[in-house]
Amino acid sequence: MKSQTDTATGKHAGILAIEVYSPSVHIKQSMLEKHNDISAGKYTIGLGQQSIGVVCGDVEDINSICLTVVHSLLEKYSIDPNEVGRLEVGTETLVDKSKSTKTILMSLFGDNTDIEGATVVNACYGGTAALLNALDWVASDYWDGRYAVVVAADIAAYAPGSARPTSGAGAVALLIGRDAPIAFYGEKATHAADVWDFYKPDPSVEYPTVDGKLSQTCYYQALEDCYTRFAKKIEQGTAVASKEENEHVFDAQKPDYFIFHAPYNKLVQKSYGRLFLMDARRKLQRDLLGCSNADEKKELEEKEIKENVLGTWLTAPVEETYIDRGLEKTLKELSSTSFRQRLADANIVSQRIGNTYTASVFMGLASLIDIVGRRGDLEVGKNVVVFSYGSGALATMYRLHIREPNQSKFTISKMTDALNLMARLDAREELDASELDKALDARARMHTAGAPYKPQYQSFRLLSGTYYLDEIDANFVRKYKRIE
Repeated sequence: MKSQTDTATGKHAGILAIEVYSPSVHIKQSMLEKHNDISAGKYTIGLGQQSIGVVCGDVEDINSICLTVVHSLLEKYSIDPNEVGRLEVGTETLVDKSKSTKTILMSLFGDNTDIEGATVVNACYGGTAALLNALDWVASDYWDGRYAVVVAADIAAYAPGSARPTSGAGAVALLIGRDAPIAFYGEKATHAADVWDFYKPDPSVEYPTVDGKLSQTCYYQALEDCYTRFAKKIEQGTAVASKEENEHVFDAQKPDYFIFHAPYNKLVQKSYGRLFLMDARRKLQRDLLGCSNADEKKELEEKEIKENVLGTWLTAPVEETYIDRGLEKTLKELSSTSFRQRLADANIVSQRIGNTYTASVFMGLASLIDIVGRRGDLEVGKNVVVFSYGSGALATMYRLHIREPNQSKFTISKMTDALNLMARLDAREELDASELDKALDARARMHTAGAPYKPQYQSFRLLSGTYYLDEIDANFVRKYKRIE
């Protein structure tokens, strides 16, 4: 009898194609530092960000950016709308408490009303939930042979203050099917908890309520919980096949690439460094299992603490390590070379457009495909470990595999050509830093304006192929148009 993993491996369910939408304008973080009259480096070094993609005020909303990215995906890859059997959206940017963005997107599929899926909501995790649902559908015996489309999109808007520079906007659409060049074989670990680190309880504003320190701690806890169990699962799967001692041990330098949920780049750097701490602590626990008595364990523990650069951090309560600046510096030194090799390329897009909530890890994947794929380094046999986190909290770590598909319509090189992402970002118009407040203020006014409503912000900056909100009529029906 075949295992579920064996069955999934044979079907090679995964990502066939990818498309990205980000605003056509941006603001440099260095200019925002000057505009906000704060010290140079606060955003560029402190957050590790380069610029913010600025959504066009009240002219664009979550539905419009999803319409744009899905239309572009279908167009670039010549997908007949009738070939799609599942459409699932992940977002936390809601404009209606009942009607979902998935139903808005049905306007792109003509007479094809036989499309499964819905909109999934849980902070930044919704896109990952949508992806896992689609992959399960494609790999199942109930699959009807049609494609799935997964959309992850958000507009990250913050109230005036210290969090506003972590704003951003973007959307990613994925085409899911079998015989994929980026395959998923069921390797994953999930974390779920009840925490109040980031939430949106006030319907009068679109801004979140955030406990920044708690949110970082929750991110670390979710990462370490997922990583520990993910590593154990991988090790259990490879232990039988390994021929050398410790060959099957999984650590932070085994994957070819990582992609982390990226609210800002500095958090990703610090979080990856923590995997080195977790690896060292796991090694100590493995070594202690070989001891026959308490005295031998004590002697070994003292020896490893003395010899390891992490010293007493190996045995300190993990909660005490989250705010230890000395540990943070040491872990950065330990992990910096590996970070540049395994994560830096995946972070470039998020550094240049800002926080995109549910779309964040998929922006990372697009960044990796565009940069590493263009170099020819995203080769068959390589793997990518993805960590997705959503406040509240839900998180999953999973692994993707690069393979040579039997078909030629969907390949890594075709994704790279279709994305042309770095060139698109380079071509954006730079705005004065004051425009960030103007754009977000326009959105704030729309949020409480009622109906009917006509968007007031400038639409002339929208590029060809972009959908925009034309009006909200007296019945609160939103109407969209596309720039031709």
